[in-house]
Amino acid sequence: MADVQKIKALVDEKADKFVNVANQVWSTPELGFKEEKSAAALIAALESEGFKVTTGLAGIPTAFVGVWGEGHPAIALLGEFDALPSLSQEAGNDVHTPICEGGNGHGCGHNLLGAGSLAAAVAVKDYMEQNGIKGSVHYFGCPGEEFGCGKMFMARAGAFDGIDAAFTWHPSNLNSVWGVSSLANNSIYYKFKGRTSHAAASPHLGRSALDACELMSVGCNYLREHIIPEARLHYAYRDVGGSAPNVVQDHACVNYFIRAPKITQVLELIERVNDVARGAALMTGTELEIQTAAGLCDYQPNDVLSQLLCDCLMETGAPEFDQADYDLARKFWDDYSDAEIESSLANIKGVAPDEVYEEVRKSPLTEYIAPYKHIDYAMPGSTDVGDVSYCTPTAQLGTCCWANGTPGHTWQVAAQDGCSIGHKGMIAASKALALAVIRTMEDPELLKKAHEEYVKTTGGKYICPVPPETVPLFD
Repeated sequence: MADVQKIKALVDEKADKFVNVANQVWSTPELGFKEEKSAAALIAALESEGFKVTTGLAGIPTAFVGVWGEGHPAIALLGEFDALPSLSQEAGNDVHTPICEGGNGHGCGHNLLGAGSLAAAVAVKDYMEQNGIKGSVHYFGCPGEEFGCGKMFMARAGAFDGIDAAFTWHPSNLNSVWGVSSLANNSIYYKFKGRTSHAAASPHLGRSALDACELMSVGCNYLREHIIPEARLHYAYRDVGGSAPNVVQDHACVNYFIRAPKITQVLELIERVNDVARGAALMTGTELEIQTAAGLCDYQPNDVLSQLLCDCLMETGAPEFDQADYDLARKFWDDYSDAEIESSLANIKGVAPDEVYEEVRKSPLTEYIAPYKHIDYAMPGSTDVGDVSYCTPTAQLGTCCWANGTPGHTWQVAAQDGCSIGHKGMIAASKALALAVIRTMEDPELLKKAHEEYVKTTGGKYICPVPPETVPLFD
């Protein structure tokens, strides 16, 4: 049985190194598929620890894998490192103070995510080396989670073939293992081409691409009544054909996100939306091009691995915050409404005893570790970790890296991910992940049960959500 204290010590021995890596990534926030400096920092750390690194997975320059060891069991740890636009913010500052006005920022904590999974991979390597454990640990550098669905393209290219199990984590305000699924999603561009003309003198000679987009929206709004209630259709205009109202627009484009609890439901719904678009083109006498930009599968938590990961988190412990951390977290916490705080705790309200929940509710930082519970529910968001879960048994946890009430994708997240609060949450995640990987390697029966559950849940086969011609969008 894996030595918990030894694994914790291995993470602690190199904690400063990986906090520095997290800070490197935080200080150079880059958007999806453009994470050159961030990927370079992670790759340099991998190579310094003896991992063999392969870059350019799935034709994406910033997608890579670092491997230590040989053969099976082959266990993966997933890392992300892309940032978000317009969330630049000074570290540890509870007042909105961008470092670069309008600049990028790590408002989802991926600087911690990538470095934390890497710290776990190195601790696993060190433990395997010291204890003669057979197998291999694979660290996957996964770009473009926010925009681009990097893991989907990696899965389609076979990057996760031969992996026996995968673990990952995500910064949060809670310490818990995900027991819910997520929505599958497809991003599709509907591009209409018409014929320009003078909108007053000769409108009858024009064919409006903008009208086609508008009619498509009307059709999709009527379609909503006749799809499953859990499905979502939302859209944004990417091209309105120009700014002159006296010109019939001959080009226009609308970008739809099509979501549902299962990827099979999304694929079915796509065809119905496509038919609406084709009808709009027919009504306006325009031509239609349908371009799938990206897509991802629903996340399917593997209960066998998830329970193991929760047990490991219980043993390695929650982040160890000091008074300075609490004082800073309280500054953020005091600015949040009761509704924001309660929303941030929703995932433990039905799991934690009432008296425990009330205590957590009164604190700016969470040290409580929630027990694992599988809930038949798809969270409203989407993640390309879902594609990995269709390739191999997968589990993921969250640790407290920011104050209760902090909304995701905000400058407040970026502020806390660049300071001690986020760093301590990252180290706590690394310890639980490393312990779970080692225990998985040591227990063939557990791996067998996890695989049996994976086959039962997903059919044991990856369902690619996009057509073969879809390629990563680097611009």
